[in-house]
Amino acid sequence: MGKVSYMKLKGSQNLRLRLLLATLSSKSIIIEDIRADTTWPGLRPHEVSFLHLLEKVCDDCVVEINETGTKLKYKPGIIMGGRHLVHDCGVSRSVSYFLEPLIVLGLFGKKPLTIRLKGITNDSKDPSIDTFRSATLPILKQFGVLAEGLELKIESRGVAPKGGGEVVLSVPMVPNSLKATKWVDEGLVKRIRGVSFSTRVSVQFENTMIHAARGILNPLLSDVHIFTDHKAGAQAGMSPGYGISLFAETTSGCVISADTAVSYARGEDDADLEDDRIDLIPAEEVGEQIASALLGEIKQGGVVDSTHQGLLFLLCALCPKDVSEVRVGKLSPYGIEALRHIRDFLGVKFVMKPDASTGTVNLICLGSGFQNLSRKVS
Repeated sequence: MGKVSYMKLKGSQNLRLRLLLATLSSKSIIIEDIRADTTWPGLRPHEVSFLHLLEKVCDDCVVEINETGTKLKYKPGIIMGGRHLVHDCGVSRSVSYFLEPLIVLGLFGKKPLTIRLKGITNDSKDPSIDTFRSATLPILKQFGVLAEGLELKIESRGVAPKGGGEVVLSVPMVPNSLKATKWVDEGLVKRIRGVSFSTRVSVQFENTMIHAARGILNPLLSDVHIFTDHKAGAQAGMSPGYGISLFAETTSGCVISADTAVSYARGEDDADLEDDRIDLIPAEEVGEQIASALLGEIKQGGVVDSTHQGLLFLLCALCPKDVSEVRVGKLSPYGIEALRHIRDFLGVKFVMKPDASTGTVNLICLGSGFQNLSRKVS
């Protein structure tokens, strides 16, 4: 066996994206200086958990971490997929942090992927599982992924600090490769849908959020329906909380989303005594904020909202050697980092054409010709 050559990287930023691209491109990486100068140096619990997840869905990958957690050596393996997998995501990030890379890996596995994830399902940092189901999964259909076998089941909800939620993700593998897309028409908003949830608190919180959100949205559009999902008992997880996810569906099939969740802070050691005394944001404010955030995302334009830009660019880069063109609003910081990492790992460069009249940007790329070489050949 020949000597393995490693790509050298520094810092903790975009660690999840780097590991995902390293796995897809089969490039071994060394990441140094991971929070080396901070009070708590090294990898965070959710990053270590993500590495364990990669070991579960890939065969023969090698992970080496030094004693302080500030240096990581990663040699990717073969993406296997598989059924009846289970992973505990912990409580430092929500399950959505793990879901986004999983859907991309699942498409290029040896077998279809079905995995149960346990942890926090709704928080204010990552997209909610409702957003993932209603806005993220439909993006794959633009690239030729069949709807059959692609789903996310919500078995129970869990919010910070203790979690307790469970979801089951199913992803079909693509037989050969994705399809290049020209997706530049965002269309006009025809309806707004949403889901509010509450766990271990009164259902009245949901009614208040919905009433506040509708107060902003109804004067602009009559077709607004926000469903309630009040959980009790085992399905409510282990902590009290509430939240709302809103989706604007357009005439051209785009889904623009905004969401948040409200719960007590995660229990850092130095904040434990304070947490119980902090008042949560009133439900009325939550409803108004998310309705306003959704209108802000719609105003920016583009076929996806700002949180989905990175995934959109990655899927374009993983297409066959054919031209893809997509339109987005103002580029998000994560979207810009995704473009840089895609260039470094996959060798795909995007041509950007800003449109001054709408404030949107058209991005055009030639796919990397990525194929599912892991799949079983029958």
